[in-house]
Formats: sequence, structure tokens, C-alpha cells
Amino acid sequence: MDSLIAKADAIGPAGKKRKLRHTSSSSGPSTDRTFQSISKRTSIPKSLQSSGAIPEGAYSYKHIANKKLRTELSRQSARAVEAKALIEDAELLLTGEAGRMEVEGEMDRTWRVGQDEIVQGAGQEGARGRREWKLEGGPYRSRYTRNGRHLAVVGNTGHVASFDWQAGTLHTELQLQETCRDITYLHDHSHFAVAQKKYVFIYDRDGVELHCLKAHIEPTRMEFLPYHWLLATIGNAGYLKYQDTSTGQLLCEHRTKFGSCTAMTQNLHNAVIHLGHQNGTVTLWTPNLPHPAVQLLAHLGPVASVSMDPSQGGRYMATAGKDQTVKVWDCRNWKGAVREWTTRGGYAEVEWSAKGALAVASGGTVNVYTAPTIYNPVHMNTQPPLYLTHPVPHRPLTSLRFAPFQDILTIGHSAGLSSILVPGSGEPNFDSTEADPFENKKARREKEVKALLDKIQPDLITLDPEFVGSLAPPSKLTTETTFDGKPSVEIPFARLPRLERLRVQGKADETEVLSDDNEASGTEADPEAKARSKEEKEKRKMRGKNKSLKRYLRKQRKNVIDPTAVAIRAKMKKQKEEQRRAKIAAANGGQNQKPSALDRFKRNA
Repeated sequence: MDSLIAKADAIGPAGKKRKLRHTSSSSGPSTDRTFQSISKRTSIPKSLQSSGAIPEGAYSYKHIANKKLRTELSRQSARAVEAKALIEDAELLLTGEAGRMEVEGEMDRTWRVGQDEIVQGAGQEGARGRREWKLEGGPYRSRYTRNGRHLAVVGNTGHVASFDWQAGTLHTELQLQETCRDITYLHDHSHFAVAQKKYVFIYDRDGVELHCLKAHIEPTRMEFLPYHWLLATIGNAGYLKYQDTSTGQLLCEHRTKFGSCTAMTQNLHNAVIHLGHQNGTVTLWTPNLPHPAVQLLAHLGPVASVSMDPSQGGRYMATAGKDQTVKVWDCRNWKGAVREWTTRGGYAEVEWSAKGALAVASGGTVNVYTAPTIYNPVHMNTQPPLYLTHPVPHRPLTSLRFAPFQDILTIGHSAGLSSILVPGSGEPNFDSTEADPFENKKARREKEVKALLDKIQPDLITLDPEFVGSLAPPSKLTTETTFDGKPSVEIPFARLPRLERLRVQGKADETEVLSDDNEASGTEADPEAKARSKEEKEKRKMRGKNKSLKRYLRKQRKNVIDPTAVAIRAKMKKQKEEQRRAKIAAANGGQNQKPSALDRFKRNA
């Protein structure tokens, strides 16, 4: 029977397997026919194959003595490198457009398509984003987490709620019974901050009050910098304050000198805070500068809203003013607005999406414009081509928020919240190391620890983040100099000695140096010129003499007997007497006066 099974090259019964002798690997291949039949027709997937070699770019943990821990860490590092390589390969396949609406004929327009048609064409899963929350206590403002899964809302009368909008799970709901102006999540959905009537309060996921930040007085707007763990607030007093949420200390506070501010946003590219003020100016702030890095006169009236474009690396900024204008600015030159148009129905709210769609809410309508038409400069005050519009009967419209990794725009108004679908506005591909919508409890904890270890110092916040870690450019101002007869070399102006820098600028006084050189060389010059140079030398030598002594004597009090001061005064008196005798001798023709018997008493005095 065994011979028949072997001839058929099939797997033998488990109970009738023969016990083979143990042979070394060097003796040749195994003679187990069952193992050979399996190995011919099966193979381990490449993702599960463990090669002994460490992939390029993986960190080596050879310094760890514990073998089990060393193996586990090396495996995690290798998997991370392989996952990064697979992500790069997958990105090469993303060549199409990101799901925008397209029309069939030339006379059709995308803005004529309503939300009912979009919901029907989006499917069951996509249609879940079209919702209406009717809430009392508005107007409302909203904020999403970085992974876009959790949503926090706050009403002007004190209604606060945090929930998982995809699963429909409510985390907490509070009735604070006081004025609340803004809300923001911190590093994740487990903590959120509320800008209440007098101070900023921090709550956990269950709604338990953890901290009261009394240094932030009457806050109006808040922003959290995730890579720096900083909570930035601005209030009615006009002070911009940075609070380190990892250590709990107040990092710094800047006096803007522009009064109350109700427009605030951050540039995700360089973590610079943008503020819109009541006098129409927009200022850019960093923690390490006590004054604004950039100050721009954007509108003729108060600035109502400011937003940054995350799709272009923080290059473009949109501002809306109460003068009923919306402007798009290029943050690389600030020479003027790239585009400008007028809105209807009062001041507007603006918000950029992850793929460059600009939402503008004014009056009772929300209009959406898509790139690249927004960036094209137009000299006339013309509105860009409209992509989508949606009427909202509830006024005023107070906030706009795009959901990360979703084609959803959440509108806050006096009657609650409205979520509409904007096809092609969200980023379809997410990086699980940055923001994972499907992370579990363990992944969230590991991500929190890793974010704390990788926290960036606030001193590195600059307008140009590429400046950090770059080499200093070569100096443009160089000069050719020679030292001790050596060949001439080019040295930057800043590294030259002081005398050499004065020579290059033409300010060096080389008269004394030349006279010393002539004396050292032993050349016989004109006696008159030699005497003249000697006189000038003596004059320079006597310039400012005894200046420090006189200053020291002036500082001494009159009624205090100081031995040092008495000795200095006696020495100065003796010098004056010698100078007087020299003048008398010069007046008598260079002949000394005949000494008298009383001169010895003058010397002793």
C-alpha cells in the first residue's frame, strides 16, 4: 500500500507514516515522500516569508542583550520598512482624478446637481454622510479629529457633545449653562478643550473636567498643533497664548495690539498661526517671535474667517471679510490677492478641503469652488467657476468643517448642524502611521507614546520649515587676502580680522603702523618729518590720559578718607607741578632757573 501511495505521489495517512532516521542537512534532501509531495505544490506567501537578512533602512538592535526582545524589535522594524515600500508602490497606481462630478454635455453644469441626486449616486455607505442634526442652543461650531472618525460640537448656549459619527456612538454630552465659543480635540478623541465664557476647560472622553486654564481669559478661538502638543488660544483681550499640553506649562503669550479676534487658523505645513483682526489685517505668529512674522492688510473691514489650503503645502490662504469680499492669497510673495470676488448676504465663512476645494458660506447658501481655477490670477473682480451649491435656510451660518478622508462638509448654523456630500473634496488614501480611521485601543496608545517621543520643539516653528537642518549658504561677500607672505586665499568678510575688515571698508588708520615699520626698517627719513611724526605720536599717546583715574576720584565721596584716593591725588598734584616747571623752563629759553634753598621744602611737600 505504501508503494502505491508513493508511486501516486500523494499524501500518506497520518497513522501509517514511517519513522525515518534523523539525517543532517548536509547529507542531502529529505527522503520523506509526504514532505516532498507537499513542498512541490505549496509555497509560503512572500509577505510571510522571513528572510534572515535585515532589509535596507531597518534599524538594527544588536546592542540589546535580551534575545527575545531583540528579535521582536528587529521584526517590527523590518515590517515597517516593508510596509513603507509597499505604500510607495501603491501610490504609483493612483493616477486618476479623485472622484469629482462630471457632466455629459457642454450646457450642463455640476452646480445644478442637488444633494438628492448625489446621495442616490453615492451608494449606501457614502449616503450616510448626508445628515441633518436639529439641535437647540445654537449657533453651533464643530471640529473633527485628525483621522476624521470622531466629531465634537459646541453650541453658543453651552451644549457640548463628542461622538463617533460613523458608528453612532455618543461619548459624552454636557450642558454647561454658559457661553461657549469654540471647541477642539487635543492629540486624539480622548481629550477635548472648550473655550467657555471666562476660561478654557479641558475634558476627557467621558465628560469629566480635568483642567481649568485660568491663564486663557475670555477665549474666542482655539487651535491645537499636533506635532508640537501646543494649544494656541486668542481672546477678547487680544493675547495669543501657547499652552504645552504635554507638560502643562504656559509656553508664551504675545500681545497682538489689535484687540479682540474671532478668526484663527493654523498652517499644517509649518504650524504658523494666522489671525484675522477687526481692523482688516491678517497676522502670522510663531512662538519664538514677540511680533508678527507677517502683517498684511487684507480687507477694508473686520476679517470674519481665515483658512489655509492643505493640498498645496500651505501656499495659499483664503480670507473673508465683513466687507462682503473673499480673497485668495499666495503666501510666498504677499504682493496682492491672487483672486478676489464679492459675496451676497453679509460676511462669509471659508474652509479648504484636503484636495483643494474651497467652501464659502454666505447668507443662506454654501458654494464650493475647486482647484485649479481658484489659483488662476484674474484682474477683474469675477467669481471662480462654481462646482457645487447648497441652500441652507437656517441663518446665520457660523462654521464650515470638511471631514478628513471623507467627501463630507459639515455646516454649523443656528438650528444645529447639516452635513452635505461634496464629491472629490476628501483625501481617499490615508497613512496609518499619521491618522488611521480604523485604529483600535492598542494602536491609539502606541501612537500617543510615539507622538510624545517625536514631539517637535516650539523653537523650530518658522515660516520656512525647510530652513531647519539645512546647511548655511556660502557667503557672497568674499575678499582675497594674504597672511605672512602666503598665497592669496578667498575668505568671507565676516571671518576677517578687525583690521582687515577696516581696510576693506577703507576706514583703517594706518599712519601709526607705517611709522613703526619705517623705524623698524632703519631707513633715514627727513629730520623735520621725523620730528613731526614724533609729535603726533606723543599727542596720540597723551589723548585721554588719566581719564579712568578722574572717573574713579569723582565716584569717591568727599567725607570718606580712602588711602587709595589720597595717593592718587598726591600723584596727580606732583605731575601738575612738574608740568608747571617745564613750562617755566621753556619760557626762560630752555635754561633752568637757579635753585634756591627753599626748593627742598617744596619737594618734600
